[in-house]
Amino acid sequence: MLRLTLRSMRADLARMLMSTLAVVLGVAFIAGTLIFVDGMRAGAYDRAATFDRHTDVGVYPDPDADTDPDLIDTALVEKVRAVEGVRAAAAELVGTGGVVGADGRPVLGFGVLVAVPADPALQSYDVLAGRLPERAGEAVLDERTVADEGFALGTEVRVGGAGGAAKPYTLVGVVDVADTSRDIGGPFIGLFGPEALAATEQSGYHRILVAAEPGVADEALAARIAEVTGAGTTVHTRAEILDAAVDDAVRDVNQFNMVLLVFTAVAVLVAAFVIANTFTIVLAQRTRRTALLRLVGATRGQVFRATLLESAVLGLVASAVGVLIGIGMAAALSALMNSLDVPLNGELTVTATTVLGSLVVGTALTVGAALVPAWQGTRVAPVAALTDAALQVTRTAGRLRLIFGGLVLAAGVAALAAAGGTGQIALVALGGMLSFFGIVLFGPVLVPALVRMFGVAARRAFGITAALAVANAVRNPRRVAATATALVIGIGLVSSFVVGAHSTKAAIERSVDAQIGVDFVVTGIGGDLPAGVVDALAARPELGVVHEQRSRIVDEGRIRAADPALVERQLESVVAGQAGSFGAGRVLVHRELADERGWSPGDRVDLHGHSFEVAAVVVGPDVGNGPVSPGRVVELVAADFTRLFPDERGYLAEIEPAEGVSAAAAREAIESVLADYPTVNLMDQAAYKRMLTSTVDMLLAFVVALLGLAVVIALVGVANTLSLSVLERTRENAVLRAVGLTRGRMRAMLAVEAVLTALVGALLGVALGTAVTGSAMAMLASLSGGFILAVPWGQLGGILAVAVLAALAASVLPARRALRRPVVEALADL
Repeated sequence: MLRLTLRSMRADLARMLMSTLAVVLGVAFIAGTLIFVDGMRAGAYDRAATFDRHTDVGVYPDPDADTDPDLIDTALVEKVRAVEGVRAAAAELVGTGGVVGADGRPVLGFGVLVAVPADPALQSYDVLAGRLPERAGEAVLDERTVADEGFALGTEVRVGGAGGAAKPYTLVGVVDVADTSRDIGGPFIGLFGPEALAATEQSGYHRILVAAEPGVADEALAARIAEVTGAGTTVHTRAEILDAAVDDAVRDVNQFNMVLLVFTAVAVLVAAFVIANTFTIVLAQRTRRTALLRLVGATRGQVFRATLLESAVLGLVASAVGVLIGIGMAAALSALMNSLDVPLNGELTVTATTVLGSLVVGTALTVGAALVPAWQGTRVAPVAALTDAALQVTRTAGRLRLIFGGLVLAAGVAALAAAGGTGQIALVALGGMLSFFGIVLFGPVLVPALVRMFGVAARRAFGITAALAVANAVRNPRRVAATATALVIGIGLVSSFVVGAHSTKAAIERSVDAQIGVDFVVTGIGGDLPAGVVDALAARPELGVVHEQRSRIVDEGRIRAADPALVERQLESVVAGQAGSFGAGRVLVHRELADERGWSPGDRVDLHGHSFEVAAVVVGPDVGNGPVSPGRVVELVAADFTRLFPDERGYLAEIEPAEGVSAAAAREAIESVLADYPTVNLMDQAAYKRMLTSTVDMLLAFVVALLGLAVVIALVGVANTLSLSVLERTRENAVLRAVGLTRGRMRAMLAVEAVLTALVGALLGVALGTAVTGSAMAMLASLSGGFILAVPWGQLGGILAVAVLAALAASVLPARRALRRPVVEALADL
């Protein structure tokens, strides 16, 4: 049986080739992902604790303390420095900053501003030129920024942060922070400790770094420092600091790995459908051969084990090829990351565990997918070898399966429909899974019915050729259903993300339209607007409205600053009172809060210890998320808000040109002010929307790229099924050609068959993905409002078009195979 199995594999090598391709692609994705992430993890370990090379003890805020969990009192630095056994102690702070370039414009990118320890005993920065800052008025920059801007040591550079306008500093050094945690695309700025506090407007440091005297044990020194720092801080030894740094360094890598493995699982699942369908077809075509083996004495167990052996050899060989391709994929991706200067990168790392794991997964996948077809192959009776029944491979689904599938599909649709009303995300997930499994189980009825329906239009276009294609496609309902189902998985997920991204972008744009009705907005990069920028903008005569969006959550709800010139544009309706009377000492109350408190126009209300009169009860746009309902809002004019919360700042300001001033002149005025504030962005409303939605677009592109492999594997399944069907219909196709079917019509027949199969799978996938996303949007709308289902018909049509074109391409090789053999030879008994 072993020799016979190997001979059968050689004889059927062409039939199994496309199935092998599915395994190769699936394993390549697995191996490439693991190898790439192994490289990232190795790089993360190398970068861990880069800035703690000389730190023996560290003092950190206690996250469980009642005090501010993010900052350490500045007075503790001197106390720690005075502890016996401390060689050096310095505070460190990491915040947001910016640099004004040589051209007078801010250097692009998210800037990191750090309080750099300059003591030689704690120096962990690689200084390429000059030295680290040791006093006020000195700064260091990263090598890339210095080179790009043409800065020279000893010259003046202007640095700014949240504390206000940019100030001049003397550039005293150039440091190398490439490929570290502080290289995030923008400039790196190192300042003397107190200067960094002022620039970032922080009230304390993030940690204190300590170097021990020679011969002093880290544990003993940590215990002494803990006695000095007291409650509100935690003290860690060097070993603990390094362990925590490694954990932080690899945490993001592990999370990224989990995301990739989820998409890998999708590709593997699709490959399993393709492989199982392939073995079902091949074993069905071997029915007479299997029956002959049974007739001459082969047992069911031998036939079963022979099939599993064949699948294991196939899976192992395909997995080995997949690992090699995966190594190439990982190398290409690593090279791409390095060329883009992405911090999370690393060298190509191929481990025995990854290689063996990929081989095991690929082989197990192939064997597992072949189990059911192999078991069904053992049911062939020996007498089938003596009859033409052995050639009949058409099998319909059982009645029990169809009934159960219909019930599961109905339950899935019901769960999706109910999710919006109940606000339960679990119902969305359950409904999606039940709907998919319902399609799988009910597919032998659903898919052929849809093929026949779309075949009506095809018959009108192509006549008898399309009629033959429809008949061929539906002659084996289980086969066409399995082929289409593989497409449902990939295209369903792609459609779900496409519709979800489009709906999210629509919700963001609606929110911007409702809350921002001005020409320009300025936003803080990485935080609130710097101190003084709003006042500087308001002082320009070219600008008519300069309104900083600020809010604070208190017991009364959300108190928000509003501008009388803008607020009426943003209100949906006025329930009672006159919104036009809104001004100093008078507030607008949103309806939900007014109903809750029983407030009406003319009432005096107490807000945070101050008395105001209610000007009107209004319905406005949804404002903010989080712990306060969007309808529990009180709006004050900016001066009143400042009186209540003088230290509160916002991250965005709305700006309108003064009357008679053009937009271009207003922009020029804004830019002249912002030249002194390198941590501020200027955008018009359209650009602001693009900024908010760019992350959605980037995420969508990433997801579609990963899911694209699953769709490719499913399309390989379409080509595979068509190829095996061509082999199965060799004599039938020869008869058609003998009675006058031209070569062009033969190609058209196979193309229509492939297109109908792919189109049905793609349509079911689009319908499933859209339904799941629609349910999710309804659920989100019931929880917080503002979410709607926005269907991108053009993009979904593009998905269908790509599936159709790919199916046409998949039909080329099977058609060539069908036409390659002479008619007389093909008519012979195989």
